[in-house]
Amino acid sequence: MADGLLLLHAFPLDASMWEPQVAAFKDRLPVAAPDFPGLGGGSDAPEVMTMDAAADAGIRAMDAAGIEKAVVCGLSMGGYAALAFWRNHRDRVAGLVLANTRSGADDEAGKERRKALADRLKAEGSQFLVDGPPPLLSGEASEELWGRVKGIIAKQSAAGIAGASLGMGARPDYTDDLAGIDVPVLVITSTGDTLIPADATKPMASQIPNAQLEVIEGAGHLTNIEATEEFNRLLGAHLVKCGVLAG
Repeated sequence: MADGLLLLHAFPLDASMWEPQVAAFKDRLPVAAPDFPGLGGGSDAPEVMTMDAAADAGIRAMDAAGIEKAVVCGLSMGGYAALAFWRNHRDRVAGLVLANTRSGADDEAGKERRKALADRLKAEGSQFLVDGPPPLLSGEASEELWGRVKGIIAKQSAAGIAGASLGMGARPDYTDDLAGIDVPVLVITSTGDTLIPADATKPMASQIPNAQLEVIEGAGHLTNIEATEEFNRLLGAHLVKCGVLAG
């Protein structure tokens, strides 16, 4: 088994959001990009898709790809899953990339919003979310880019999105884990992210020993899609730093 890259996706999407990164790195090292339970059309949707279950999907994908240790890269919900992965499977972690995410749990109002969204999805289906998605891209994003993102949302079942929403609401606070992370960590945020603003992401870089912070100018929440070239440059440099990719 070799070391490689594990990509953990955002909400309410699936692993296809990582196509630009898979294409860029698949010929250079093993890459695994799993769909979380209930998303991507590959499994029945659990009532609550916990971040632990998302992390376990990562382990299964690594095993299937023959990856012993991985740089675990998670964006947004995928960042929560990456922190769960560190908590549960740290012996399989060569490094971390925490992009457009945060370590804290939802407050009570946030949990209620997650539940309200799940209830509406169960009652109405997911078309309303396709028509009016969260602010996943910046105000400067093209219609073509929005069409791609909406297309990924449209592929997900309402039950799968609902389970992921409830799972994010149920996630624990990972902040106390940050000081104990002893692998190289890259924290990425962006100035155009209104969903998880930079001020919510940046503190992790000072709470994790020797973490590197990078801010992508102009991009919205899905930095890997909206600023693919810069995201891939940062990711590639971190893979080299972690020793899983030749410089």
